[in-house]
Amino acid sequence: MTVRLPEELDSALEAIARVRHTSKHALLVEAAGDVVARYSRREEIKSGLDFVLNHDADLLKRLEDA
Repeated sequence: MTVRLPEELDSALEAIARVRHTSKHALLVEAAGDVVARYSRREEIKSGLDFVLNHDADLLKRLEDA
């Protein structure tokens, strides 16, 4: 895969890689993993909320009316 980054982003990534003594590739893999983890977490939260809203709809209605 080829990734073309804007020049200023590439320069910033290069600087971070130097400070962390790693490669830009490793930083991009780490960043991609973070994006996937955040997306997965959002889906888990959405699924849990949907479950509560459906499973406990009567209870939520009673609490709303209290």
